[in-house]
Amino acid sequence: MLTAAGGLRAVGGDAAVMAEQATSGLAGLLRQLRAGAGLTQQELAKAAGVSPRAVSDLERGIHRTARHDTAVRLAGALGLAEPVRSLFVAAARGRIQAAQVLAARRSQAPGESPASAGGADPAAALGHFTAVRDAVAGRPPSPVLAGALVGRAGVLRLMGRAAEAAGDARRALALAREIGDPVGELQALVDLSFAADYAGHHDEAVRPARRAGQITAGIPVSLTRMCSRVLTIVLADAGQLAAAETVGAAALARARTAGDLWNQADLLPRIVDLDLRAGRTGDAAAHLREGLDLAMRTGSWFDWFDLLWGLSQCGSLCAATGRAADAVTLWAACAALERHQGVTDPSWFKPRREEQLRQARQALGPGRARAAEDRGAAMSITTAAEYALLLTDPGPPQPTAPGSGQLSARERELITLVARGRTNAQIAAELYISARTVGSHLDRIRDKTGCRRRADLTRLALSEGLV
Repeated sequence: MLTAAGGLRAVGGDAAVMAEQATSGLAGLLRQLRAGAGLTQQELAKAAGVSPRAVSDLERGIHRTARHDTAVRLAGALGLAEPVRSLFVAAARGRIQAAQVLAARRSQAPGESPASAGGADPAAALGHFTAVRDAVAGRPPSPVLAGALVGRAGVLRLMGRAAEAAGDARRALALAREIGDPVGELQALVDLSFAADYAGHHDEAVRPARRAGQITAGIPVSLTRMCSRVLTIVLADAGQLAAAETVGAAALARARTAGDLWNQADLLPRIVDLDLRAGRTGDAAAHLREGLDLAMRTGSWFDWFDLLWGLSQCGSLCAATGRAADAVTLWAACAALERHQGVTDPSWFKPRREEQLRQARQALGPGRARAAEDRGAAMSITTAAEYALLLTDPGPPQPTAPGSGQLSARERELITLVARGRTNAQIAAELYISARTVGSHLDRIRDKTGCRRRADLTRLALSEGLV
């Protein structure tokens, strides 16, 4: 049966049939994506500018494919980001399997944004892909199985299980080649590259990344740009910095020209890494802020792991520019968030971060270092992202918000909770007041400070050291 969390569990002899219904057809794909977006058929139809009957017919399988313009409209209404958006359109046109869309969506933690700290669940994603794999294992080779293996490989890698990830990626690659599935082959090569990179075999990681970039027939252009991003990462980790800079700059330019926000957001942290290695702290700050701003503006970093990586790099930037307390705060936030998400840094990267952290702690002394760590550990992912934006602001220090020093103790408590990512309802429950009272308090705070958005209140709390 399908659980409320979207996982698929095998029940009796119908497991394989159910797995294919959940992951292969456009009807099941559209139902899952619509449910994930929290939309009714009528709401989706209105947002997409199509008739409710059109949505109903697609979800009931009356029409097995959709017109291109309808597919594009539906992708937009569902809020799909690249490359899932292009893959959805291709699946709606009958060109690829729905499983490939779900694999890409699960691996980038869809819907996860800086505003939702706990939405991505690697263990649940691994359970989903494992259940699909097991349910179709005894059937003829199919993109469903290839997609499940690719999905498992991506999640296992983030969980620090690189050897298992490589094994699943190799199986997916062999299967995709056997059934003539170019998208599955590309995705498997990317996972093989990343698995080798995480294991510290950086030169070995370059080969599959290059091969993935050579697959172009039947591949959405956004995935082609993704291959350039992957190649940038593994070239840099292999120490081929000049080649990484060339590939990365060209890929970023293409993504900007195409308006490809997903690849821009994913490339910018890699460009920051190259800037920091070359000692270009000014360029690193500009690129880091661009990436963070893009993430917050679009409502998603498209990959929560990349957001953590960006925050860690902001810590490195602060350390390189003499701001040890800020560096320790950000690294402590990253460590807490990684523990919460169940992910881990690659083993070869840990000594690099630990040495940076040791030097920053030494510069601060035990007491200040502990205070900085406690501050970071208490931050939500929203707060940490806003903190990084504050630290990378290129302008002069902003004046204190009007009236911010005149806030009452209760009002300061309220903006502290806002900065920690609490909703009005959660604040009301925590303070034993009504949600309406919370709203009234926040209205008064906005009038006093001029901070209209919750993000502005978060920055106010950060600037005054309340979080």
